[in-house]
Amino acid sequence: MTQVEQGRDATEALPDAPTHGAPTVGDLLADRYELVAHISEDAVGRQVWRGVDVILRRPVAVVLRYPGGERAAEMLRAAVAASRVVHPNLVGVYDAVDEADRAFVVREWVEGASLREIVAAEGPLDPGRATTIAHAVAAAIAAVHATGMVHGNIHPGTVLVAQDGRVVLADARTDRDTTVATDVRCVGGTLYFALTGHWPGTELTPAPGVPDAIRDAAGNAIAPRQMRAGVPDHLDAFTMALLDQRDPAPPSDLVSADLSRFDTDPADALLDEPSPVRFGADSTVALRRGRTPYGKILAGVLALVVLAVAGTFVGLRLLGGSADPGATTPTPGAQPSPQRSGAALDPKPIPLSGAQVRIVDPGGDRTELDDAGAIVDGDADTEWETQRYTSPLTAVKPGMGILLDLGGPRRVSSIRADFSAGGAAVSLRHGTADPGASAGGDRAVLSSYRNLTRAVTASGTWAYGDFDPNATYRYLMLWITALPSDGTGGYKLGVREIVVEGP
Repeated sequence: MTQVEQGRDATEALPDAPTHGAPTVGDLLADRYELVAHISEDAVGRQVWRGVDVILRRPVAVVLRYPGGERAAEMLRAAVAASRVVHPNLVGVYDAVDEADRAFVVREWVEGASLREIVAAEGPLDPGRATTIAHAVAAAIAAVHATGMVHGNIHPGTVLVAQDGRVVLADARTDRDTTVATDVRCVGGTLYFALTGHWPGTELTPAPGVPDAIRDAAGNAIAPRQMRAGVPDHLDAFTMALLDQRDPAPPSDLVSADLSRFDTDPADALLDEPSPVRFGADSTVALRRGRTPYGKILAGVLALVVLAVAGTFVGLRLLGGSADPGATTPTPGAQPSPQRSGAALDPKPIPLSGAQVRIVDPGGDRTELDDAGAIVDGDADTEWETQRYTSPLTAVKPGMGILLDLGGPRRVSSIRADFSAGGAAVSLRHGTADPGASAGGDRAVLSSYRNLTRAVTASGTWAYGDFDPNATYRYLMLWITALPSDGTGGYKLGVREIVVEGP
């Protein structure tokens, strides 16, 4: 694992090599940190070592610089500033020491690879994975900016992906020329690099060892969709908007919120087309509506999606079919049921027992399955809850589902879910069978169930009431791809009650 890679200061002159006190394996720094293996030396002369905290018996990364004193002042200032921000997507900083002849910073050891290493080994990433990584970076800098500081050193070498899927940002700097806007633009750069394998150095700052963006005749970076197929329109537009320096950079917390709303699940699209942009009223796109070119592009994308969906639904209806193959429709020649009036049309809750609800956890360890019955027990004081996650949910697994068996094909009018907090990303899916409560069954549910809705960020209550009145449904699944913050740097959600109503 490369804990520090060359970045924005790679062109600085190297400091003189130390003539005394050079570290060796087994050295004990500050009577606590034992050096285990030399990892690398970056372009500004910092040596990176793998070490161990002999008191807490945990692995650490040790970054040394010779000499200490003024030459190491910026490194130490950045470490002290970073230590004040605790966030699951930031590398933890444990200690910073200046011994005059040398200085060192001790921080969390991340077992994994940098984004630069991953793309070099695997090539450009799929849009879902790229979005997950960029969301983690945006969440990290939003936490930094909330304290009044900047990160100042975001590039493919400082974005680290641990073996367990956690994404963290490392190696903050405190250079005088870094700004909040620079950090935000680098989220766009991270997306651009993950999608294309190129870093837009002219728009940002060159990253040594990483190819610059391919450019058109005017010198502008071409869009990711021009470099590779399969990049959704909304992600392409979002990436290029963040890099467009003609507009002010949006706040990092809005960028993070916008990325959390993207539905990157490959099984999401009803028509196997990219999903439209789903920004809130205070989103990044809302801030950019003053620019006519961008607004026209966004409006065009949304119009095409709406027309495609409408055309497909009309065509299927004219053919007597359903817009979704999982829904049951009347057989050809069957007469529609006569319309009922009065109390008969009033929807009523469909009775559900604890045996009719289970948790779907594809990619998880299946330790969060208990107490699912509390979701349908009619008692808002009881709930099923996830465990506490230290990273966004999709950095760990594709999501989690609450599967409801209605007991047989039923017409459904509405579904409502009450949560312990707002901020969860929720969509609704349905299927025709439950393959069983097992790891394989959960994977089969994820791959076979089709969407009734796209993901939205829910408040404390989420509801859907646009069911096809002529279709019947047996299995409904509330699919969760993002958890709200628990206020302590983690993510967690409680589901208090789900009510399904039918005519």
